[in-house]
Amino acid sequence: MTALDQLASSLASHGELRRGENLARHTTFGIGGPADLFLTVRSAGSLAIATNAAHDADVPLFILGSGSNILVADAGIRGLVIDNRARAEQPDSTGLTVRVESGASFAAFARKMCRLGLDGLSWAVGIPGTLGGAVVYNAGAYGGCLADVLRRVRLQLPGGGDEWVDAADLGLVYRGSVFTRGQFTGKAVLEAEVELAPGNARELLARAASHDEKRLAAQPRGRNAGSTFKNPPESPAWKLIEAVGMRGMRRGDAAISEKHCNFFVNEGNATAADVAWLIAEARRRVKEQFGVTLEREVEFVGAW
Repeated sequence: MTALDQLASSLASHGELRRGENLARHTTFGIGGPADLFLTVRSAGSLAIATNAAHDADVPLFILGSGSNILVADAGIRGLVIDNRARAEQPDSTGLTVRVESGASFAAFARKMCRLGLDGLSWAVGIPGTLGGAVVYNAGAYGGCLADVLRRVRLQLPGGGDEWVDAADLGLVYRGSVFTRGQFTGKAVLEAEVELAPGNARELLARAASHDEKRLAAQPRGRNAGSTFKNPPESPAWKLIEAVGMRGMRRGDAAISEKHCNFFVNEGNATAADVAWLIAEARRRVKEQFGVTLEREVEFVGAW
């Protein structure tokens, strides 16, 4: 029996387990090959057990949230993919500090807080992804970011056990953290604790609706992973991509959006290889013409 078979056997009672699951079904790009093992968990406890089991079996592990902000290789992902649907919430006695499991939809949670009259996340109502992903990338929009309200996170440790880590120790910067810089390799976000402020629900929902309108007016609909590149200091990424003549450029069914050049879209049956080619070409042209190195916001994952 292989290590993968042994791992599958040990995890069968901790979630919904499938082999060879097509990951295109689980990404906002609609792109991605198969996962060797695909386990859906619905609690932070099951997530902790599965991450420990993968570590003990020396099997590669990838934790999948909503499938945004990533481009999965056409060959898929080797090892175990955990589909994180742990979404429980627990407010404290004041109602202002809320502990949330990492698989919760960040946008849905933010909208719920607005309805409850809790201020601090109205900017996040349209951001795809899970709360765990928002921690990793310090998600932000419209002048706000998660670092503004994040107090601490509970992490699963590679050797077993867990620990709470203060937000100040996560190195949160524009679209980055200790996770994106590889300093917390093997640690998984189980829960996050945010601290919000009293607010007026009607005003917060109106503000959220305004952000929704701006987003819908500026960003394309359909299958994409969100912003492809971080904005460099010199200029918004979309302006640089437009300036090098790539608005609307296609390769196969992958295209750079006509509506917003920092969004790369799947207009049919695009492959990861086609999207990766467009990303590389945009980086090459911008570097050649402007001397600016575009840094990807979309993460390449899997067997590239």
